[in-house]
Amino acid sequence: SSVSGTVLSIEEKIHPSSGLKRDAIVIESDNKDKWIDRKKINDISDFKKDELLQIIRESGLVGLGGAAFPTHVKLSPKNKIDTLILNGCECEPYITSDHRLMVEEGEKIVKGAEIFAKILDAENVLVAIEDNKPDAILTIDNIIKDYDLKNFKVLKTETKYPHGFEKTLIFLATGREVPLVIENRAGLPADVGVVVQNVGTAKAAYDAVYEGKPIIDRVITVTGDVKEPKNLLVRI
Repeated sequence: SSVSGTVLSIEEKIHPSSGLKRDAIVIESDNKDKWIDRKKINDISDFKKDELLQIIRESGLVGLGGAAFPTHVKLSPKNKIDTLILNGCECEPYITSDHRLMVEEGEKIVKGAEIFAKILDAENVLVAIEDNKPDAILTIDNIIKDYDLKNFKVLKTETKYPHGFEKTLIFLATGREVPLVIENRAGLPADVGVVVQNVGTAKAAYDAVYEGKPIIDRVITVTGDVKEPKNLLVRI
């Protein structure tokens, strides 16, 4: 929950995204933001892959690129993964939340990517950023150099729609084409040895593992016909 307080009921409510009725927990906030005790760590080297995966699962982390697919499932592929791609390409021209996140929270994003790479045993980590974000490219590249991460690399891409689309980005970065159908099911990035995670998801993984913070907020862009367009960190 993104508030502390008292559970009043569990009842059906209209889901804001699907419009369908779903079970919901109704909580009366006490306005205290009183947290449970959180375990903070400084280093993941002593943690096993399964332990990191469990933390991510229990934090409720889902993909923040839009699909909201459970992150622990995506980090448990059956195939061998050799490449992790961090998607820093905005999916739409007016969205800038990932851009600001890379500039302001770049270190957490890189450390989140390290968590993913350890769980997946990925040998290569590519951080894909469009060339209209030079400050983000410079920030992430400098962090990679500062930490001397030999298997990390910034991939500067052309600013072109739909480079933020997972399968397009995989082909652009590796030349591998995700099959449309394989073994009577839709093809997945893991079928070509790749996992793609959004930069916001990586930052949230850092929060979960290092700070003991579940996924209760995210950065969003508010833009269009509004008085003051901006990026906001909002509670979920």
